[in-house]
Parts: sequence; C-alpha cells; structure tokens
Amino acid sequence: MLTYVQATVIGVVQGVTELFPVSSLGHSVLFAAWLGGDWRTLIGADESEAETPYLAFVVALHVATAVALLCHYRRDWYAIVAGFLTTLRTRRAATVAQRLAWLIVIASVPVAILGPLLVHPLHALFAAPVCAGFFLTLNGIVLLLGEGLRRRNEPTLAEYGRRFALQGSGRRPPAGQENARRHADRRLAALDMRDALGIGVAQLGALLTGFSRAGLTMVGGLWRGLEHAHAAKFAFLLATPAILGAGLVELPELLGPEAEGIHRPILVGALVSGASSWFAVRFLERYFQTRTLLPFAVYSLIAGIASVIRFC
Repeated sequence: MLTYVQATVIGVVQGVTELFPVSSLGHSVLFAAWLGGDWRTLIGADESEAETPYLAFVVALHVATAVALLCHYRRDWYAIVAGFLTTLRTRRAATVAQRLAWLIVIASVPVAILGPLLVHPLHALFAAPVCAGFFLTLNGIVLLLGEGLRRRNEPTLAEYGRRFALQGSGRRPPAGQENARRHADRRLAALDMRDALGIGVAQLGALLTGFSRAGLTMVGGLWRGLEHAHAAKFAFLLATPAILGAGLVELPELLGPEAEGIHRPILVGALVSGASSWFAVRFLERYFQTRTLLPFAVYSLIAGIASVIRFC
C-alpha cells in the first residue's frame, strides 16, 4: 500500500526531477530501490509494475506537474493558443506567438505518435533499478555532449534572425523581466520547423527510464544554437502538453483496482508534486540565465554509475 510518507517524498522527488535535467522516472525508481524494503516493493522493482499502485500514482504526479507548468506559463499559453487559432484562419504564422505555437505542435508529433505505443513496453523492459542507473549515466554523457554542441552551433540563430523578424508595434520595449521574456520568445521563434522536429525526436529518449525529458529537449535546443535560458523555456513549454497528454491518457489507472483505497495518499502526492514543480521551474529559469548543464551532467554520471554498481 502507498503510505502518506511515501506519497509525499516521491511527490517531491518527481516534482523537482521532472523539470531538472536528471530524469524524474529514473529517480523515482532509484530512490525507492536505494531505500529498499516497502519502498522497493512499491515500484515493483522485483515484480511486474502492473501489480503495484505505482503507475496510478505516477499518473497523478505527472498531471500535477503539467498543471503547475500551465499555471506558471499561463500568459505564454494564452498567447500561443490564440496564435494557433489565428493561424488556422489566416494560414500564415507571422508573429512570435504564432510561430511558437506551430513549433510546439511539430515538436510534439513524435512523442504523440510513438509515446502511447512504446511507453508501456519500454517501462516494463527497463523498469529495473540497474537499467535506470545505466540510462541515467548515459543521460549525463548526453548533457556533456550538449554543452559541446552549444559552443559549436552558437552562430545558428544569428542566421535564422536574418530570415525572421518580429512584426513590432513601434512602441518602446519595456525594461526588466518582461523585456527579457519577449527577447527569449523571439529567439525561440527563430527556430525553423526542422529544428522543432529534431527536438521532438530527441524528446522520445525520455521513454527510457533514466533519460530526462527536459535534459534531452534542452540538448536539442542547444544543438540548434539556443542559449541555456531559451532552451530551458522551450523544454518546459514542450513538456507541458506531453506530460499532460500522457497523464490524461493513463487517467483510468486512477480508477482501477491498483489505486483502490489509496486515493488520499495519491492526492497528497499530487499536491506536493505540483508545488515542487512550481518552485523548480522558477528556480531553473533563474539558474539557466547564467549557468550550464555541467553540474547536472556530473551528478547524473555519479548517481548513475553508483546505482549500476549497487544493483548489478
């Protein structure tokens, strides 16, 4: 059975690591496995995951994280949805919001098509802690490679900028945080559709327990010349429909026999996960203004290698 303590602790772990580039599912598996006992039994580390309430619990945590992201980026999503609906009428994407809308749609196509087909087989095949540790190690290597790609591809967006210019209002741009947000959106909108598709394909790696959705998406953005702050924002925007969609598809699990009698702990875990995600995205937005993926890469390597040695 899922206890309130387990729900709270795993809710914090999932809420933070879903957005940190270190794999939320991998950490949920490894955290419980390192603790052992009832925690290890909860995640089904020694038996079929379908026999535990963990899948239903994870569904609730993911929905809570998606809701937190929607709340944090509510103004962005309002503009993006409005821009998308406008493009359906005008059949052209001329503004930043309209281009962002289509970039997100195109980048979401790979996971929308392949995610439902692969998520359960891959999780069943690689749910063991040793597999999570192995893929977490690879996650660290990918983050290191992403830093190298960023330095090599920095001129990319300068070339895009010459092809796409925001249609401004002629008014003086505001200073401070709002101006920084608009600048980030212009940089994101300078990506082209091939870039979006490539980043979307990279996101598929998160179906393997131990790879980070945010990390892979950020590496894809760095590969195409985005700065860390801009790559992080695109990763969080792109994660929102992916996480929410996956959660809603699996929502019937919360009504199944595995979740019977533990709806209150699941609710507690979801609330904790949502709050943790809210604080995590606010922290990471500030962090990536001046810092890189290197600390997360080193952490993934250390934690991954240690887990492989421990559970081999």
